[in-house]
Amino acid sequence: MPDTPVTPPTESGSGQGPGPAPQDAVPQPSATSSVMPSALPSAEPPAMPSYREQHRRATQPQRSQPWPPPPPAPPKWLTDVRPGPPAAVRPATLWAVLATALLSALLLGEGLGLNLLVVAAPAALAAYFAAQAAGRRLRPWTLLWAVGGLALLVVPALRDAGWPTFLAVVSALALGSLALHGNRTWAGVLAGSLGVVGSLGSGAAWALRGLRERAEVSRGRWAPVVRTVSVAVVLLVVFGALFAGADAAFADLLGGLTPDVSIADGPWRIFLFALGLFGALAAARTAAAPMRWDRLDIRPARARGRAEWALPLIVLNLLFAAFIAVQLAVLFGGYDKVLSETGLSYSEYARQGFWQLLWATLLTLLVIALALRWAPRGGARDRTLIRSVLGTLCVLTLVVVASALRRMDLYVDAYGLTRLRISVAAVELWLGLVIVLIMAAGVLGSRWLPRAVAASAGAAVLAFGLVSPDGLVAEQNVARYRATEKLDVGYFQDLSADAVPALDTLPEPQRSCALVGIAARLDDESEPWYATSLGSARAREILEKRPLALDDSGCQKLGMYGDGRGLYDEY
Repeated sequence: MPDTPVTPPTESGSGQGPGPAPQDAVPQPSATSSVMPSALPSAEPPAMPSYREQHRRATQPQRSQPWPPPPPAPPKWLTDVRPGPPAAVRPATLWAVLATALLSALLLGEGLGLNLLVVAAPAALAAYFAAQAAGRRLRPWTLLWAVGGLALLVVPALRDAGWPTFLAVVSALALGSLALHGNRTWAGVLAGSLGVVGSLGSGAAWALRGLRERAEVSRGRWAPVVRTVSVAVVLLVVFGALFAGADAAFADLLGGLTPDVSIADGPWRIFLFALGLFGALAAARTAAAPMRWDRLDIRPARARGRAEWALPLIVLNLLFAAFIAVQLAVLFGGYDKVLSETGLSYSEYARQGFWQLLWATLLTLLVIALALRWAPRGGARDRTLIRSVLGTLCVLTLVVVASALRRMDLYVDAYGLTRLRISVAAVELWLGLVIVLIMAAGVLGSRWLPRAVAASAGAAVLAFGLVSPDGLVAEQNVARYRATEKLDVGYFQDLSADAVPALDTLPEPQRSCALVGIAARLDDESEPWYATSLGSARAREILEKRPLALDDSGCQKLGMYGDGRGLYDEY
């Protein structure tokens, strides 16, 4: 009988033979068990929308797409240089801005002179208060820019000449903008000198926002201030008019101290008020949150090989050396030999040579900038190569600058000094100073070079205005007249009052013929004390002590007077 398998006992059984499973052991369907598709309720297909509904959906704009579309993101460089939100405007800043606007409307309409310095003082205070509220500290370079800008505004108070005044005012604006930004790189110095112009619109919006905030906080404080100022103005006007009518001397004093404001000047005064207001607000807004132009990432170009970089510069150095050797031969051999060989006249040799050497100096600075951009940057040997090649080029360029100035000196000795000649000679001197600064940067490091070049430009403009170029022109030509008895009195008609002290030393009739044009302009201009320069005041005093002894026939016999062209018009 075969063995039968024994079924092991189950948890529900008793361990006896096989039998039907208990009822609770029958498997029950669970929620997770799979079911047949036929067991699911059949889903009805969605109803097809009508034609009208389809048309409505097709023509209705999608809500997920905004309209109009969002503006494109600004470029990365603009995001990098943008400052944070400015600090809230302070009442002291607003009062300083208002004072700047009022002084601009009252004083600048009469002329320049001391007016620019008077108007710039409250504008500088407004910028200082705004920077202080923003937590900015006064750094040495910032102080240098600010003091230099204010010093340049002294030139209109001292000199009557318009062209040095224009250079001084433009340079003062540039230095003031640098003081507000505080940049130190090449990009920062170049962009920062003009950056205050970009705050003309944002400055007004910043001030309006601050005014609204202040009005909500201190609504009851403005009424007493307005009443106090109004009462003070009314008292000054009423009693000032009574005292002026009672005493003629007091009326003259009051008329000299206060500006002459008429209804006809209304539009011009309003424009000057707006100019001072928006200008001071732009300066204060820039001081509160300046653009960070130093964050501009200007990467150098791909470095060139040593031979590829150095060989063209070495060839240029050899050309400079050859030119300098010829100049030394001219210096020892004399100009007569050179003039006979070249066929040029004395004036042509000096004049043409100066202009070409001036362009050579400018192009040399461009060559140095491009060479530094592509210079090899491998290590100490590359740095030595750069210093050797560019240092030699700078030294040779300084010799070229000296040669150009020597040619100008010879030309002035022969034909006299003019405004153009003294201007280009001053530019050549400044370019030589820039080359010296580049040489120093090659030894000491170039971190300070951009700011040093900007400071040297401001100092050059200040020195140019303080030395009185019109006065120097007159002095040099008077000295030349005493040596050669040659004088172009017609050229002096366009000079400013700064030339009067030197021209006053001429004998008659040369003195009167040289001063007749300047004296006519001084008689036609009636300027108050705050719009009169020191040069104009001195000229009027000299002409009052020694009136002109005019003789038209005598002036015509002097030569170039009155015909519109003279010796000085050649260059």
